[in-house]
Amino acid sequence: MIVIDREKLAPLPLLTLAAPAIRDAYIAMTDGRANLPPVGYLALAGRNADCHVKYGYIEGDPIFVVKIASGFYDNPAKGLPSSNGMMVAISAETGDVTAVLDDKGLLTDLRTGIGCAIATMALWRSDARSIGIVGTGTQARIQIRALSALSDRPLEFMVWGRSPEKTAAVLADVADLGLSIEATTDLAGLCRHSDAIVTTTPSKEPLIRSEWIAPGTHITAMGADAPGKQELEVALVARADRLVVDLAGQCLDHGEFSAAAQARLIDEERCVALGAVLSGATEGRRSNRDITIADLTGIATQDIAIARTALEALGLL
Repeated sequence: MIVIDREKLAPLPLLTLAAPAIRDAYIAMTDGRANLPPVGYLALAGRNADCHVKYGYIEGDPIFVVKIASGFYDNPAKGLPSSNGMMVAISAETGDVTAVLDDKGLLTDLRTGIGCAIATMALWRSDARSIGIVGTGTQARIQIRALSALSDRPLEFMVWGRSPEKTAAVLADVADLGLSIEATTDLAGLCRHSDAIVTTTPSKEPLIRSEWIAPGTHITAMGADAPGKQELEVALVARADRLVVDLAGQCLDHGEFSAAAQARLIDEERCVALGAVLSGATEGRRSNRDITIADLTGIATQDIAIARTALEALGLL
């Protein structure tokens, strides 16, 4: 058994290397290749923290993966990262442990960022250029890097945060990209200015109002991945022309769409699988005036895809 630490994984160019595999990971959810048991979820009451256990297999792959991922959302105030975790890659032929990827949450962060960028690019308008990033944490930074690396066009970014200092830190951290990027504390203005918006916060109350969103806007909502989290007004979700999900059961149970589902404003029939959009089996955006929303709660096929890509890049598969 090989243990691979974060330091060995960090230099790999996974934002670009893993993108094709993660795109296929979504399609595998819709063409019968994916085997995904229910996600394990542990809330740590009183600690503003949680833990997810995800595992699964894609038919034909040499490995299957079990992942433990935790989020401790008060950690940044202590100078620590909010996410942590590890992945165990196991041979699909013998059951032997191929490798323990002691990535401390890096692979989860990257696969989440890549997946959200793929969804955003699949659903934004053909003329989209202005991207609003809501939040100032790890995913805000990764979204900027992933969209910049994977987009087929130059993009302009606007980043919103309650703290001007934290927002300025995001801009400093991505300064090496040489992007057109600015900070704002005006969330309504960001929403009205943006062609596409990515929400990256662990908010437990709606941040974005329906009245701020113009026809033609796309939103990728990635922050609500556990019960009680919500970034969008339910009226906005109900109003959208196209609702796209990574996995309907998860999204309606504890994702961004769960509040609207509980209010009986939407149901599973309104939800379209991202994998079906990516494969061309169904339409995503149908007009330039559609409001589209992607609710991404994270699926184990993404973990399989990025673990497999990392092991291939290291010459271990």
